[in-house]
Amino acid sequence: MQLPDEAISYQFQSLLAPTGEEWTPAGELRSANYLSPAKLRDLNQRLLQVRSQIATEREIKNPAPEMTPLDSGFIDLPQKTLDEHRKKADTSILGRTLAIADRMKADFDRIVLLGIGGSYLGAKTLFDALKSSYHNELPSKERGGVPRIYFEGNNVDNDALHELFELLELTCVDPEQKDERWGVVVISKSGGTLETAAAYRAIRRELLQYYGKDDPLLKKAIAPVTGQTGKLRDLCKADGIKDEDILNIPDDVGGRYSVFTPVGLLPAALMGLDVRALLLGAASMTRKFLDEPFERNPVLQYAGVNYLLATQCNKPTRVLSIWSKKLESLGLWYDQLLAESLGKQSQGPTPITSVGTRDLHSRGQQHQEGTRDKVINNLIVSTPKHQPIMIGMAERNEDDLNQYNRKGLPDIMNAAVRGTNQAYFESARPTADLIMPSISEHTMGQLLQMLMLATVVEGRLMGVNPYGQPGVEAYKRNMKALLKSTDSIAAKPQ
Repeated sequence: MQLPDEAISYQFQSLLAPTGEEWTPAGELRSANYLSPAKLRDLNQRLLQVRSQIATEREIKNPAPEMTPLDSGFIDLPQKTLDEHRKKADTSILGRTLAIADRMKADFDRIVLLGIGGSYLGAKTLFDALKSSYHNELPSKERGGVPRIYFEGNNVDNDALHELFELLELTCVDPEQKDERWGVVVISKSGGTLETAAAYRAIRRELLQYYGKDDPLLKKAIAPVTGQTGKLRDLCKADGIKDEDILNIPDDVGGRYSVFTPVGLLPAALMGLDVRALLLGAASMTRKFLDEPFERNPVLQYAGVNYLLATQCNKPTRVLSIWSKKLESLGLWYDQLLAESLGKQSQGPTPITSVGTRDLHSRGQQHQEGTRDKVINNLIVSTPKHQPIMIGMAERNEDDLNQYNRKGLPDIMNAAVRGTNQAYFESARPTADLIMPSISEHTMGQLLQMLMLATVVEGRLMGVNPYGQPGVEAYKRNMKALLKSTDSIAAKPQ
């Protein structure tokens, strides 16, 4: 059962236009740039209608052509995955995922995760948020047996992949030694995404050279996550990988909504995370979305407020201002979610990720005094994971910090958040706070599901399909056509 202090919340009242405020030039600006409470009240009925529409869409198995794509399977997936695991245990998708993760952790000290877009960003978000920032540099004992994790296949950067191979060649010499063995998780729903497919071909070549074609570790070193059909599945079968060792991505879940499928769950399990807590957090947010009124529903609040700011207040630029370095990858995951879901029909907010206090020394000036086209959503973690690092007293006080000797870094961060919000208020820059009690598997499950659900709600409010990404397919077609029509500079096959 979720405890109240584990629940994330969206505190948006600070971006509502103040009522009864004495006239000042700044007050006049706030009236012009902040959201009218009346407009938000007027939207409430429409929000409830959209929620009913989305709830109904969950039950549609064969959508009409005008409704496709309809990738709404992610909504109920966390609870369904938990329920299936309780009933079927090891034969459930979660049971199989955990078993593959356990096997790979037992056999390999390094894992390369290959994927791009939704097949990469969710796993990177969980890794950066929930593991040590220096995880890969820790000795095996301090990592608790969790492999070192490397992310590739998310670009076609020749030098970056080459440097990964150099690292593996230098540190992995004897495959008989567990701490010198490495494997790969390759994630691609279709198997046709060129960036990941090209990286996997190169990785397969390196694996074959390292282990040899007759070593049984070779097949164990590969964990595919893919669709029911497609090029990657065909390739894995041709390589002799059994069906039971291939994890499926559900047909009714799109890539950027797939973090609670094996796309995100297998990497999470490999990282040693509490996968059940992650799913429980997501399932609790789905229940809150479906059952709670607007006043206690962060999904409807976030979607409705940001939709009105974009469409009624001319704030099409949406800044996710993250007050924790650990969550920067969450911002990049949200960038993709929002941009691919809503950037259609010449509509859609433009997402920007900013990290405080770091980016106050770069983007802060623009946010404070630049174009009035932004809403700033602060993502704030209430309680740090570790004990506060204190300023303390020092014999030398040339830095003039002894006056803060009883303060710690969390105090400085809190003052920075409050001071920045005050400055934005004084210059009529609308801001709201998305509060996480702490960074844990449960709160991360809530947050990821909340942002996915809110994105779908906002898409339905806008009248655009939040699923599919037809614009992305254009670059893929052009890239493949150009590769076929021009001379290649790649090395000849070996």
